[in-house]
Amino acid sequence: MTRRSWLLFGLTGFLWGIPYLFMKVAVETFNPAVIVCARVVIGSAILIPVAIAQRSLGGALRGFKYVIPYAIFEMIGPWFFITSAEKNISSGLAGLLVATVPIWATIFASINGDKTVWHHRRLFGIVIGFIGVFALVGIESITGNSSLISIGMVLLAAIAYSYAVNMITMKLPGVSGIAINAVAMGFTAIFYLPFAILQWPDTAIPVKASLSLISLGILCTALAFVVFFQVMKEIGPARASLVTYVNTAVAVLLGVVVLSEPITLGIAIGLPLVLVGSYFASRKPVSV
Repeated sequence: MTRRSWLLFGLTGFLWGIPYLFMKVAVETFNPAVIVCARVVIGSAILIPVAIAQRSLGGALRGFKYVIPYAIFEMIGPWFFITSAEKNISSGLAGLLVATVPIWATIFASINGDKTVWHHRRLFGIVIGFIGVFALVGIESITGNSSLISIGMVLLAAIAYSYAVNMITMKLPGVSGIAINAVAMGFTAIFYLPFAILQWPDTAIPVKASLSLISLGILCTALAFVVFFQVMKEIGPARASLVTYVNTAVAVLLGVVVLSEPITLGIAIGLPLVLVGSYFASRKPVSV
């Protein structure tokens, strides 16, 4: 990897690690529907012109019957679930639970006929990852540190993410990722706009909440996708997927440093197991 690739890789990890912090701050003032709507309105307003400039928007529009379910499973459901969950769990825990995406993605790949999933290394990753998840969920719920329902919501979001990516990759393999996400964000904005209008706060909005909302839209929703697809172009999807582990580290670190969130026993035990499991589960062997 070149110096530029490393820089873009690190930037992507940072941009996709900070949304949990911003959501945690924003959800103290805004309802989840408002947060999701605001971030996709901003994101689509930036990405749609980019897709038009790249002359790639047409492909996403023609594949709209696949982009709609992608939007549902990638944005409409998961972003609402994660934002809602952060009312009751730490931002670091949310980021860690989302790190299970490679494990679920491997399972979906198996369902779709990817026989490399049965390689011993990938199976090892799935088993270790699930042990980490069970340990994390069990310890957090037994000790009362986190809401079991909220944990379930984030895990459901991670499963939905995995399905969405597998589905859209199969159905629209040659279409620009920026264009797909731009159209998906536009659809998500239309879906949530009525709820956002009805649930807009009727009290004074703190500056930090406004800045968190704007940052979610510009940095984590628009810029992050642009940078990530550039990383994929330069180093390939396999190595680009490793950014998941950077995301998680950033999310947990910012939660501790900025929000003074504790490193609970569940996170201390579950974090290394989930990351190791995700790594091995997502690594395709050279030969099977």
